[in-house]
Amino acid sequence: MTKEMWFEVIGYAGSLLVLVSMLMTSVVKLRVINLIGSAIFTVYALLIRSYPTALMNVCLVGINLYHLIRQSRTKGKTYQIQAFGAGEGFPEWFFHKHEEDIRKYFSGIDAETAKNAEGFAVFYDDQAAGLLLGTREEGAFRILIDYTTPAFRDCSVGAYLYSRLPEFGILSLCCRSEAAEHVKYMKKMGFSRNEDGAYVKTLN
Repeated sequence: MTKEMWFEVIGYAGSLLVLVSMLMTSVVKLRVINLIGSAIFTVYALLIRSYPTALMNVCLVGINLYHLIRQSRTKGKTYQIQAFGAGEGFPEWFFHKHEEDIRKYFSGIDAETAKNAEGFAVFYDDQAAGLLLGTREEGAFRILIDYTTPAFRDCSVGAYLYSRLPEFGILSLCCRSEAAEHVKYMKKMGFSRNEDGAYVKTLN
């Protein structure tokens, strides 16, 4: 291939990665892929001497780096857990606030179900980072919603939450979600599928 054709390949690769990043549900993955795509596109812009385009993509690289560094600092963060009984207002408010995204993973749940379920919220500073709702049966907790907001999808919310649940008498979790992204998350968090098709996890 000629030099000009290689330049085009670099440009298309950068553009493709930027587009792919927009499909990510995880904010961290979005920023990492967008950063790589922007960096590649910066190289392409410099090669073809399109300096305004290069400057724009350098700025995008900087913005993504800033947010990734800021996000990495939250990994050592201190979370707080709050238990809620059925009929309390926070779960319903949280559901309405994040309803569109929650329904991607838990399509059969509505605001009334959220309102009447018991569960736990995880907070970081003044931010609600995650919500676990369900029903309790003799030490087991049947999950209706196990949702983390996009800014905290590094599994730290789930790890913290599951580590605290035994303090509330919950020794195992059970979930029947079939959403591909949530199934992937559950497997990463140590859930296994039983013969009834549910995903279960024993808590230590």
